[in-house]
Amino acid sequence: MPKEGVSIQVIRRLPRYYRYLSELESKGVEKISSTKLAVLMSSTASQIRQDLNCFGGFGQQGYGYSVTGLREEIGKILGLSETHHMILIGAGNLGRAIATHLNFEQLGFKLTAIFEKDEKLIGTMLRGIKVMRDEEIENYVKDNDVSTAILAMPKEAVEKLIDKLYGCGIRSYWNFSHFDIAKKYDDVIVENVHLSDSLMTLCYRINQAPGIDT
Repeated sequence: MPKEGVSIQVIRRLPRYYRYLSELESKGVEKISSTKLAVLMSSTASQIRQDLNCFGGFGQQGYGYSVTGLREEIGKILGLSETHHMILIGAGNLGRAIATHLNFEQLGFKLTAIFEKDEKLIGTMLRGIKVMRDEEIENYVKDNDVSTAILAMPKEAVEKLIDKLYGCGIRSYWNFSHFDIAKKYDDVIVENVHLSDSLMTLCYRINQAPGIDT
C-alpha cells in the first residue's frame, strides 16, 4: 500500500527509478543529478524531485543523488528486502515465461509452488519446481506460508478458483487474467496485468505517429 499521503501514481513510478538507477550503478556511475536522470528517463527534474521528496528527498544540493544510495533507499521503500512467498497457478506458455524469466528473489518474492490442471504438465519441472495438480492448492497453502498468488490462467478458470484461494487466506494477487478480483473482495491487493491493453496502446501510438505507413 502507498505511504500515507503518497499517491499510487508516485508509487508506480518508483520501480522505474529503481531500474534506471540499477543500470547506472552497473555502469559504475556514482552520482547523478535530477536533471540528468530526467533526460535518461524522458521525465522532468521537477517530477523526480517531487516524487522523491514524498519520502524525504535523498539528494544534496550541488551534488545530486548517490546512485547506489538512492537505489537502496527506493528498494527499502518498495520493500524489496522482504520475502513474500508466492505460488503460480497456470503452467502454460504464459506461466512458464513468468516463472522462467523473472528473478523473484530480487523483487521481494520467493516462488515456492506451481499448480496446473493440464495432466500433460503435471509432474514436469519448472524453475526447479515440480508442477502439482491444482486440487492440491488448498492443502499446500494451509501447510505453507503463502501470501500471494500469480494467476496465469483464463478469466473463467480464475472465477471458479478465486473463492478457494480467498478462503485459504491469500489476499494479494498478480493477476494476468481479466477477472476483476477486487470487485468481488474489497480487502485484497491486486496488480492487474493486461497484455492486450498494452498492445492496443502501442497500436494507437503507431497509428497516430506521423510518417508511419500502417
